[in-house]
Amino acid sequence: MTAHAIVLDGTRPLTRAEVGGKAFSINDMRRLGLPVPPAFVLPTRECAAFHAAGSALADEVWSDVLEALRGIEEHTGRRFGTGPSPLLVSVRSGAAESMPGMMDTVLNLGLTPDLSAALADESGDAAWADDTWHRFRESYAAIVSGDPAAEPPADPYAQLREAIGAVFRSWDSPRAVAYRQRHGLAGLGGTAVTVQAMVFGNRDDDSGTGVLFTRDASTGEPVVTGDWLARAQGEEVVSGSRTPLTLDALGARHPALHAELLRVAALVESELHDMADIEFTVESGRLYVLQSRVGKRSPRAAVRIAVDLVREGRIDRATAVDRISREHAARLIEADAAAHRDHGAAPVLATGTGIGTGVATGVAVADVDEAEERAAAGEEVVLVRGMTSPEDVPAMFQSVAVVTETGGPTSHAALVCREIGLPCVVGCGEGTIEALWGRTVTVDGTTGRVYDSAAVAPGLGGDRPVAARDPYLVELLSFVDRPLAEDHPLAPLTAAHETVSAPA
Repeated sequence: MTAHAIVLDGTRPLTRAEVGGKAFSINDMRRLGLPVPPAFVLPTRECAAFHAAGSALADEVWSDVLEALRGIEEHTGRRFGTGPSPLLVSVRSGAAESMPGMMDTVLNLGLTPDLSAALADESGDAAWADDTWHRFRESYAAIVSGDPAAEPPADPYAQLREAIGAVFRSWDSPRAVAYRQRHGLAGLGGTAVTVQAMVFGNRDDDSGTGVLFTRDASTGEPVVTGDWLARAQGEEVVSGSRTPLTLDALGARHPALHAELLRVAALVESELHDMADIEFTVESGRLYVLQSRVGKRSPRAAVRIAVDLVREGRIDRATAVDRISREHAARLIEADAAAHRDHGAAPVLATGTGIGTGVATGVAVADVDEAEERAAAGEEVVLVRGMTSPEDVPAMFQSVAVVTETGGPTSHAALVCREIGLPCVVGCGEGTIEALWGRTVTVDGTTGRVYDSAAVAPGLGGDRPVAARDPYLVELLSFVDRPLAEDHPLAPLTAAHETVSAPA
């Protein structure tokens, strides 16, 4: 450890407020002996110092970065900025509270044309080296330089210094600000910056990347779910640029790796006492765990998971009650009424993987600016995209539902919509935008279908409140052993439950 950089080797306790959730998880997983690539972090306090200095990384901070980087070199046996075995790193954001996809990440940093050639010579695989160089150029141009035609600096150390600055600046990006406002995340000190040795899911046919949830994030069912992409890197899964396979595909090709991943999942969930979201990479048949965190889940999943964890003896009843947020409760009530619409014989216009809770109707709009404008004018808008990106978040928050052509259950669109209970259908296939654009559609986030709204009857929302229909919610509400304030998130649901439970 130096004054400005902390080595994440698991030998000292850290806090999320100090180093952000990502670095905290890396340090904790290293403590548990899990296969995590070496890393160090510039803690969250450095974000405020960076902005106070006029978006400049102080020389003393940079000096400590170089010292910590030498530690990664010693651990990996590779050298940053030189051959014959060049070290490449990722530069990642991470706040004290999880904000998936809201801030920036740069992968494969440290490459130049000469070092790409060195990577090709070392590996004997020029195609892989070229692919990695191409990925880095695209990532650097989009995130750091902001110019798609710009080349990264010829000096890898200049690349690293500029990338650290870009991640710190992303704390104040419109999407990050919108996310914090939507979720009431006030008082955070900024983002940390984690620098970690790269492992390569694009290395060969025995490589890939994935994300898993230790429980079903949509329903709360206690089964491991997730996405897997062969010959890919993590951004492809999270962005939704490709529609992934399920973890069963990994299990079919690499049963031993799949079994090891399930062991890791059980260990991490045991540590968190909650559903875990785990990012992993397989490089040439070897498993690496990159990050773990408490997983985002739909409102209904939040209820079931809280109840199941009490049943399993992992948390107490008071903790279970406190895990249901105001947004969870509000969305449960809204979705319950919407879910009782009668689709009847309405034509199905698109089908994909359903994410989130409930049903919503609106006009399909593909442009984010148009979506925001029409929503601001009071129109119900369904945002339809090829895939969503963090820049789409403000428009997503103002839409009543989201539909994408590509992506799976762990894509950006799925993560954002699931957390706030927004009806969403992902992976509907090419041509969905053209098929839906301008039409009034009904999006069913439970079944994964998008209907022609002209043939959908409004429905009555059922004749019993949600508290009476969901046995897990009934059980959760039975955990409330004290009067709740009127502004408590569960107060409206508790009142409904008491009404149903009262004797006739």
